[in-house]
Amino acid sequence: MTKKHVSTDDLIAVIIQGIEDVKGENIQLLDLREIENTVCDYFIICSGNSNTQVNAISGSVQKVVSKQLKDKPWHIEGQGNSEWILMDYVNVVVHVFQKHIREFYDIESLWGDAKITEIKPA
Repeated sequence: MTKKHVSTDDLIAVIIQGIEDVKGENIQLLDLREIENTVCDYFIICSGNSNTQVNAISGSVQKVVSKQLKDKPWHIEGQGNSEWILMDYVNVVVHVFQKHIREFYDIESLWGDAKITEIKPA
């Protein structure tokens, strides 16, 4: 059985839908394509208010991507304590943070050369 190729744009749209479905906040898309030696093309970063919401956002993204695109993350980290969950979809890496953890690590500043797009709630 051959797997159909999922476009990066479709993947990004469906991931954002999954985040918005459970009220993920402060969604940002970082375009890393113009930066040398990056591990992927895009980061999607969002925040939740508790470990329960962070876990719900991660679950929602996985469910919606699986249902609509028949795709799943290559790797997931951080589900144990749900303060920072990373979902690796190869070209797109999703970071779901609790607000205070996001402020502490401030990865948007670490990738300051990236083109950052603020995603407004639908």
